[in-house]
Amino acid sequence: MKSYTIHLIRHGITPGNLLGQYVGRTDLPLAEEGIAQLEELKRRSPYPSSQVYYCSPLKRCVQTLRILYPQAQPIVVNDLRECDFGDWEGKTAQEIAAADESFTHWVGSDEIITPPNGESGGAFMQRVCAAFEKIVEGMMRSGTGSAVVVAHGGTIMSILSAYGLPRANFYDWMTDNGCGYSMRITPGLWMRSMVAEVYETIPPRKTAVQNSEKLVIDLAREAADRAFGKKEQE
Repeated sequence: MKSYTIHLIRHGITPGNLLGQYVGRTDLPLAEEGIAQLEELKRRSPYPSSQVYYCSPLKRCVQTLRILYPQAQPIVVNDLRECDFGDWEGKTAQEIAAADESFTHWVGSDEIITPPNGESGGAFMQRVCAAFEKIVEGMMRSGTGSAVVVAHGGTIMSILSAYGLPRANFYDWMTDNGCGYSMRITPGLWMRSMVAEVYETIPPRKTAVQNSEKLVIDLAREAADRAFGKKEQE
């Protein structure tokens, strides 16, 4: 049975990233450092090619896609945009914590907090997942075998925490600017359980992982192997 591949890539570095700011709806362009980083990543390890290219409407994603895939004709998907952080937009964690006690409780916890005048985590997850499901359904209807999605860190973490195998929490799927993950969607498994295998990082692990660093897909598979080995011995 035919499978479908989707490559999720986070946009390059923006001025907000350099300053450690929470930037969601704010339409920042790439920083000069971000452009240089993407060019270097592309030089060191070619990005995966695709039949179709999707991206968030925000400048940082459109620019990233044009740098990585200059010949591509991107399809802009509005609901792939980052979360709206409301009154937290453009502020650092220290600045937000000094003005809003709820932020301190939210960071590093599973508690759902809606930024003042911003978008709730639930609403963000719902719109991103609905957009991703439409992309998958469109690929299956048309027989398009591969796609690239250039989006935001929060968008990618939402997709992978909802559909990715191995199973992992939202923040476990955090990835650097210009990096990401590749997913393999098998129609039977998708239709039955709405899940897809996350099989590789972008850049590939052989170039992305240094020293003894492990990624979530490695750790989860090691745990599965240990469990299987234990059952074999029983």
